[in-house]
Amino acid sequence: MSSSSVPTFVELLRSAEHSAVHLEMRDSYAVDYEKGPFADWRAGHRHAPADRASWWRPWLDLIVETVGRGVAVRRARIVSEPVSEYTRFLYDGTFTNVAAGEQVRWLPRRRASDIALPGNDFWLIDGRLVRWNHFSGNGQSGGGEISEDPAAARLCAAAFDKVWERGVPHERYEIR
Repeated sequence: MSSSSVPTFVELLRSAEHSAVHLEMRDSYAVDYEKGPFADWRAGHRHAPADRASWWRPWLDLIVETVGRGVAVRRARIVSEPVSEYTRFLYDGTFTNVAAGEQVRWLPRRRASDIALPGNDFWLIDGRLVRWNHFSGNGQSGGGEISEDPAAARLCAAAFDKVWERGVPHERYEIR
């Protein structure tokens, strides 16, 4: 499918009936170093778990809705160690994903060397629909692409399952 026919993340997650898994494999994604959440974090701002109103956002409402329908939402991140500054930023904010109902695991890249991984980050919906996330070399979004190719779905499912099996649950992962 062309990128013009790629469903939004709202449409994608609302279409899920059983599972939505997301594999992230980059050590950084494009962010504005001068303003916005990453800049605020670099300046020392941290979300207070008890101050939910300060960090809750529409994405988390979507996760709550999705999980509430009985869909398992899991995210796995393959990370280089020592981790990048951006990965530290992600790690510090991941408690919000967990609070919304996502399950999150981290896998040090050196423990992923023998796993056959797809070339791009992806979402896999119900084990059959792949949403590829394309990025430029500097981490800018290059758009998404949808695939219903059974071989691609099997590759993504196998890769995700292996990463998930080896990954460390967020609450036990220690940043290095």
